[in-house]
Amino acid sequence: MTRIDRRALFTSGAAAALLAATGTSLVAAPRAGGVLRLAVPRQDGLMEQVARGAIFDTLTEIAPDGVLRAELAEAWHSSADAKTWSFDLRRDVRFHDGALLTAADVVASLDKSTIEGVEVASVQQLSEHRIEIALTGANPHLPYLLANPALSVSPEGKQDLPLAEAVGTGCYRVERAQDGRHFRATKVVDHYKSGHAGWVETVEVIVIPDAQVRAEALSDGYVDVAALPAPDGLIEKGGFLYHPSASDMALAARSDVGIPRTVGSRTALDDGRIAERWWRI
Repeated sequence: MTRIDRRALFTSGAAAALLAATGTSLVAAPRAGGVLRLAVPRQDGLMEQVARGAIFDTLTEIAPDGVLRAELAEAWHSSADAKTWSFDLRRDVRFHDGALLTAADVVASLDKSTIEGVEVASVQQLSEHRIEIALTGANPHLPYLLANPALSVSPEGKQDLPLAEAVGTGCYRVERAQDGRHFRATKVVDHYKSGHAGWVETVEVIVIPDAQVRAEALSDGYVDVAALPAPDGLIEKGGFLYHPSASDMALAARSDVGIPRTVGSRTALDDGRIAERWWRI
C-alpha cells in the first residue's frame, strides 16, 4: 500500500500534481454550493487536521499560489532589526459563538503555542486589535511562520477542546464530530472570507481504516475524495482523478471535484486547507 505524509496529501501542491498526472482540466473559477466528503485513514490524525483547517484561522496564511497573505491579521510591521513585530487584527471577525475576535484571544492562543524556528521573548496586547511579538533574535520570516496551522487562534486560547466543542473563526462551524471517527461542519454565513474561500456548503470527513473500503466508498459515490485508496476495481470504472498516478495511487477524487489551479512552490503550511479551498463542479 502506498504511504503518504500529511503534507503531501493535504496541500494544494498535491492537488496540482494530481491534475498533471491525469491531464484533467478543471474550471478555473471555484463554484459555491454542494457537499465535499472525504474518507481518510485512522493515522497521523488526518481527520483532525482537515477539521482544524475548516474551523480555525491563523494570523497569516500561505495561499494556493504560494503567496503570503493576511488572514486574522490585516497588516504587520517590524522593527529595523526584525526582533519586534506588531500585528493589526481584522475588526470584522467573529468566533462561531458570536463573540468578536480580540487581541486578548490571539495573545492567549500564541502563549500556549510554540513558533517553530524562533524563540519568543514576549507576546502582549497593545490595544484591542493590535498585538506585539518580541523575539530574542532577528527573524524576518515571522509572518510566514505564523501561517503554521498549529498556531491557530481560539477564544481565550482554548485549543484543547474535543472537535465537537471546538470554536474558531474559520469558514466552517462544527455541526457534529466524534474524535477519530467523523466530522461534519457547515459554512458560516457572511464570513469575512466569503467569495474567496469556503465554497461548499457542508464538509464531511469520515475515518475508514481499510483502504479497500475507502476505494469502494469513492467508487459507489459515498465520498468525493479518498486518501490512500486501493486501486482494485477503481481504475477500470473510470471517471476519477489519481495522485500521483494510477499505478502508484495515494489519493483519488471524483472528476467533479474542483481544485486550485495555481500552486506555489512552498506549500508545507497549507495543511488542512482542503475544506475551505476545494469545491464541487
